[in-house]
Amino acid sequence: MAQAVDVQIPPKLIPVFTGAADVRGAFGGRGSGKSMTFAKMTAIRAFMWDQAGREGVIVCGREFLNSIDDSSLAEVRAAIESEPWLAPHFEIGEKFIRTKSKRIAYKFSGLDKRTIASLKSKAKILLLWADEAEPITDKAWDIVIPTLRQEDSELWVTWNPARKSSATDRRFRQTKDPRYKVVECNWADNPRFPAILERQRLRWLQNDPDSYEHVWEGAYATAVKGAYFTQQLTALKREGRLSKVAADPLMKRRLFADIGGTGRNADAFTMWGAQFIGREVRVLNYYEQVGQAIEHHLTWMRRKGYSPDNTEVYLPHDGATHDKVYAVSYESAFASAGYSVTVIPNQGRGAAIARINAARRIFPSVWMHAEAKSEATDASAFEPTTADGLEALGWYHEKWDDERDIGLGPDHDWASHGADSFGLMAIVAEDAMRPGAGLKRDGMFKRRGSAMAV
Repeated sequence: MAQAVDVQIPPKLIPVFTGAADVRGAFGGRGSGKSMTFAKMTAIRAFMWDQAGREGVIVCGREFLNSIDDSSLAEVRAAIESEPWLAPHFEIGEKFIRTKSKRIAYKFSGLDKRTIASLKSKAKILLLWADEAEPITDKAWDIVIPTLRQEDSELWVTWNPARKSSATDRRFRQTKDPRYKVVECNWADNPRFPAILERQRLRWLQNDPDSYEHVWEGAYATAVKGAYFTQQLTALKREGRLSKVAADPLMKRRLFADIGGTGRNADAFTMWGAQFIGREVRVLNYYEQVGQAIEHHLTWMRRKGYSPDNTEVYLPHDGATHDKVYAVSYESAFASAGYSVTVIPNQGRGAAIARINAARRIFPSVWMHAEAKSEATDASAFEPTTADGLEALGWYHEKWDDERDIGLGPDHDWASHGADSFGLMAIVAEDAMRPGAGLKRDGMFKRRGSAMAV
């Protein structure tokens, strides 16, 4: 007869581990007990499979795994040792954990592009637990998920959500798949929340209220260390400049791009659509795509009213070079479609900081369009047509050296492409709003196509 044991886990997580599922997960802030609970449940699964005579692998993955010290091994070891009935069934070393029969073994793997390929060679993966999974990319998930080939293999995911648009959040939280059992779990859901963490939580609330909701309550991040535009975005919302902004049909429209590519691993292609009305920068749309050909961009432009007869396209200096896949430049492709094109020359050393500073200076003149989501008239019923761009601007931040506590310049990640195209717009807008004849006619800009209206 099987021995009955009493396993203590947060009540909020009991439904996650009850019944059949393809994905089990939990998201939320610090102190919830998510990681320890999932580590413990992997060991219980290993014990059950071992007792049933099954053989296979439990993979514990994190995005970056430079050494075993970066892995979940310590959590799994602590979880096993916390259950006196469980510990005798395992062998635990400095770099390994396995059942004493050796039928079930743990493997610890990175899930970034450098190490993820090794997962393909791991046979009979019974369970894969991805911890700290927020930054794992769509490309990584596309490799991870097909490695679970057993009929009853499961994927377990735990993360602290930072972005609503992150691959992890979209796949596992924003879904109604009945085979996904995923819940939110925060410190208040942990009946064994320790006193030392409670003291830390209260200090955090007092000393760093901007990041408290994300770190402890599982909210999306609104404050990133070293973020460049936190104050500007706060003012944009507080002053009511994130609102319904209509395009002026008599004024030129402008599109400001950051160049991507058409390959699978290409950077994002981003565009901000705007009009300069007096001393206002009226931002109408944001567009972002990865790996799409120029025909896709042109289709979006025309659908949103950016036609060749009313729109000027602005490209960074690499817009005049050929795409890595097709022997045509973005400059010539847009011009062939009938658009007037301006290529901004390479600004040289310090270009990124120059764009950041220009963006900060023009932000007080920026209005961003929001469209009604429903018939309601309260502020919550509006969704910015620039939502993804706003998220990128909010995330764009200094790369930080924590050991020396110094900044290393802009972090080139998913947010940098939207921020770069916004910075390009800022540089052009500053020039357009200078006293005098608007945009300089001294050859600063290279023009192609029809004459540019200001």
